[in-house]
Amino acid sequence: TTEPSSDSDSSPTVESVEDNPDGGCHIFRNGYYGSSIAVVEGILEVNIIQMTSIQMTESQAENSLVDFVVTCQGSLPTDVCTVVSDPTCQVSKSMVCDPIVVTDECLLTIRRAFEEPGTYCINITLGDDTSQALASALISVNGGESK
Repeated sequence: TTEPSSDSDSSPTVESVEDNPDGGCHIFRNGYYGSSIAVVEGILEVNIIQMTSIQMTESQAENSLVDFVVTCQGSLPTDVCTVVSDPTCQVSKSMVCDPIVVTDECLLTIRRAFEEPGTYCINITLGDDTSQALASALISVNGGESK
């Protein structure tokens, strides 16, 4: 139970009552509680600033590769996840997560493979221990070329 304190301190007094099964007596504990909150900046914004198709020879063209250049603001991320979905961004086709090391400026290149031509919704999420931020884009992959 919580009762107001009788002295001038405005902190609530916490009193707990516990049953002692052996002797049937009660233990009373009185005291004050406190907590602290740490506010961290977190990752504030993610932007996909460039998407570039990687040109390969026909013998290498099992998958189409695309490089995504991504920037962010706020704290530096420690991991990146890419979700590839259908063009409506409703049905997920694949998800890849990787740890990353960003030391100074939040500018990174993420390379992802696409098994077949088509239009895809890409969600790129950058995260750290306390926050996540997301950027989305539609991409058209056409046999090793992206638009």
